[in-house]
Amino acid sequence: MRDTRESRLLLVLLVAIAFALITVDLRGGEQSPLDGARQGAASVLGPVENGVASAVNPVGNAIAAVRDSGDRHDRITRLERENAALKQELGSDDRNRARAKELDKLLKTAGAGGYGVKGAQVVAIGAAQGFSWTVTLDAGREDGIRRDMTVINGDGLVGRVTTVGPATSTVVLANDPDFTVGTRMENSNELGFATGRGGNALSVQLLNGKAKVKKGDRLVTFGSSDDKPFVPGVPVGEVTKVERHKGTLTRTVRVKPYVGFTRLDVVGIVVQPPRQNPRDDVLKVKKPPKPKPTPTVTVTATPGGETPPRS
Repeated sequence: MRDTRESRLLLVLLVAIAFALITVDLRGGEQSPLDGARQGAASVLGPVENGVASAVNPVGNAIAAVRDSGDRHDRITRLERENAALKQELGSDDRNRARAKELDKLLKTAGAGGYGVKGAQVVAIGAAQGFSWTVTLDAGREDGIRRDMTVINGDGLVGRVTTVGPATSTVVLANDPDFTVGTRMENSNELGFATGRGGNALSVQLLNGKAKVKKGDRLVTFGSSDDKPFVPGVPVGEVTKVERHKGTLTRTVRVKPYVGFTRLDVVGIVVQPPRQNPRDDVLKVKKPPKPKPTPTVTVTATPGGETPPRS
């Protein structure tokens, strides 16, 4: 349709009629003369609207579900992160409790032997400088650590310091095949030399070929000149097997060390030797005293059925 004067007049007329019909319909309410026409239109267009709605609603629901699933995914991810952080925190607490327990054992052992120790933690394991059984500690020259210092933990002898850096040090463990330490038997004082066998075993060669030794006997370090590399009295281990006597000048026994070399964590480097040789005193810490028997009270009934008071 071209934009002419007649078309513009027709458009204005149609708009005026539309406003008039709306006014009549609003004023008439349910009695509106247009109500019948409106219901007829509804009956015709209603099924079409329902069909369109049924087609559109699943799409809308799907969009809403996707949007909600994103929110749920974010919540799940957040909860998983919080759960992981909580587990890490609990694990850290467990490790701290374990280390506190190890430190407590170390302090008891050091106190019984009179050793001044510098606490350290194992930060690495592995071969170093030709030794097959070594660990690296987080303490070095800046902490007062020097070569040939004794290293212990709450269970006993760990090894000796071989190399010292500014902030770390290397320790060769007592179970290394190249490791040797002088030992003293508990009670009998028989002397010997313990050598590492790898794993969790030591071999001790007693100087007295006729020494009386049995399974379960315990050993401590004999000590070195000027207390380097070994201070005296450090628990070494227990005898597990006695070699048959073959008429030699020495006698060999198999010893299980007190220290678990594969699970080292907190250790102590002896920076101050004891003022006097503790000999077997440290072993008493490892073996708690037997509980005293509970005294029994005997009650005797007197004639007449009365029971005398307990004293």
